[in-house]
Amino acid sequence: MKVIRTIEELRSELRERTHSGHEPVGLVPTMGYLHEGHASLMRKAREMTQTVVLSIFVNPIQFGPGEDYETYPRDEARDLELARAEGVDIVFIPSVEVMYPQPIKTKVSVADITSLLCGASRPGHFDGVTTVVSKLFHIVKPDYAFFGMKDAQQVAVIEQMVRDLSMDITIVPCPIVREADGLALSSRNVYLKPEERRQALVLSRSLQKAREAIASGQAETAGQIRQLLRDTISEAPLADIDYVEAAVFPELDPLQDEDKISDAEGRVLLALAVRFGRTRLIDNTLI
Repeated sequence: MKVIRTIEELRSELRERTHSGHEPVGLVPTMGYLHEGHASLMRKAREMTQTVVLSIFVNPIQFGPGEDYETYPRDEARDLELARAEGVDIVFIPSVEVMYPQPIKTKVSVADITSLLCGASRPGHFDGVTTVVSKLFHIVKPDYAFFGMKDAQQVAVIEQMVRDLSMDITIVPCPIVREADGLALSSRNVYLKPEERRQALVLSRSLQKAREAIASGQAETAGQIRQLLRDTISEAPLADIDYVEAAVFPELDPLQDEDKISDAEGRVLLALAVRFGRTRLIDNTLI
């Protein structure tokens, strides 16, 4: 496994690996502090591609004022150990100065689907995501890029960018990985205090309850499902709801309260964001 910190060295290494013929390259973009969810992306990339590139970069331009850029958890040695165990070929760990050698004046912006859900709560966040992902795509030139469905909106936004800009890349969405008790894995889970961690289980529990209510016919409309999710989450005293939404995926058009879930064309995303103390957690399920 090679650890590379500059764009020039990474491009040179990839040229050497692919000069004799086209061998598929897979990219797993991350912000580090890796966990089993990231490992599942690496395993999928290992299964589908010849060369697996893992990027680790805490991207400053996707953090808003007062967010946790400075305190975002970092542990390079641990990350490299996990990457090596998963058979990663190249780990790209650029500095901010490497990725943004001067103040950036060009940004990639996806409209409409970035204005709701997390985009409404974190203005400018997705511009930072699509800009850095676009840079990584241009640097690595992967055939496949792997993203976790825990951030379903991010997957939808990146797929939209790839379609709109005719990027020759296949996006591979991968299932949410959860702890044994149901909590979706996230690097930010480390922020949770013990009681916050215990109460955060209400997120996966509320989504499962909603799935069961839809399957049994106890709740039929989007309004009933939103209310069920809110009522269930509110049982946790420390939960501070940011949003609860039911929307068509991947277009992310919100369903009207009177719309029946069963009448929606395609898949319906039940998505939520909830704060426990200073920690903002997201979770979702697709119907």
